[in-house]
Amino acid sequence: MMRALWTAASGMSSQTQNINVIANNLANVNTTGFKKSRPDFQDLMYQTVQNPGSPSTNANQNPVGIQFGMGSRLAAVSKQFTPGDFQNTGGSLDVAIEGDGFFQIQLPDGSTAYSRAGNFKMDSNGRIVTTDGYPMIPEIVIPNNSSKISIGTDGTVSVIQAGQTASSTVGNIQLANFTNPAGLSSMGRNLYQQTDASGNATTGTPGQNGLGTISQGFLEMSNVNVAEEMVNMIIGQRAYDANSKAITTSDQMLQTANNLVR
Repeated sequence: MMRALWTAASGMSSQTQNINVIANNLANVNTTGFKKSRPDFQDLMYQTVQNPGSPSTNANQNPVGIQFGMGSRLAAVSKQFTPGDFQNTGGSLDVAIEGDGFFQIQLPDGSTAYSRAGNFKMDSNGRIVTTDGYPMIPEIVIPNNSSKISIGTDGTVSVIQAGQTASSTVGNIQLANFTNPAGLSSMGRNLYQQTDASGNATTGTPGQNGLGTISQGFLEMSNVNVAEEMVNMIIGQRAYDANSKAITTSDQMLQTANNLVR
C-alpha cells in the first residue's frame, strides 16, 4: 500500500510542474518572440519481483515479468523554437526573422545575449537598442537628421538624411545561430545565453548559410497556441485529480487493513 502512496505523490508533483510550465506559456501569449516550453517526463525506477524470461520450469520460461513502477519525474523543460505568427506593425525599427537565427544583443557586462524579439527602439545616441536599452551587435547608429530608415532582407540598414535624395548605408544586422537552440539558457527579457549544450554561436549575413531573412515592419509574436495549452491544462488537472484519488484509495485500504479484527 505504501508504494501506491509514494507513486501517486510523485505523479501529483509531476503534474504540478506541468501546470507551472503551461501557466508560463499562457502568461507569455502576447510576448514578442516568445518560444513556448514543453515539459518532458520520465518514469522512475522499478521494483522487480520477477524478471521477464525467468524459468518457470526446467523447460519453460515466463514470457513476462512482474515489475512495479515508482512513479514519474520531470526530466526536462525544452524550448520549442517553432516560428510564431507575424504581425504587421509598420514600424521602421520593428523587424522579424523569417527562418532560423537570433539577434545579437550586448549586455551591460559586455557579454552577448541572443533574442528573437525584433521590437527595437532608438536611444538618445541614435543606437538601435532593445526595450531595456541594450544595443544590438554589431552596433548600428542612426543619424539624427534621418527622415527614413530602410532595412533590407539581408540586414542592410540604410537611411535618407535631410536634404538628400539618395540613401546611405549605416550598418548591417548580423544574425547568430546554434547547433542546438533548445540548449540555450533563458534569461528573461526575451533574451537567451549560450551554453555548452547549445554549442558556440555561428554568425553571418541574413539569408546566407541557413540563416533567415529580415522583414521590416513586422514582429514575430509568441508561438503559444492557447487552445493547445488549455487542453494540456485540462489533461494535467485530471491527471492530478486521478493521482490524488489514488492516494485517497490507498489510505482507505490501509485503514481497512488496520481495522481488521480476528
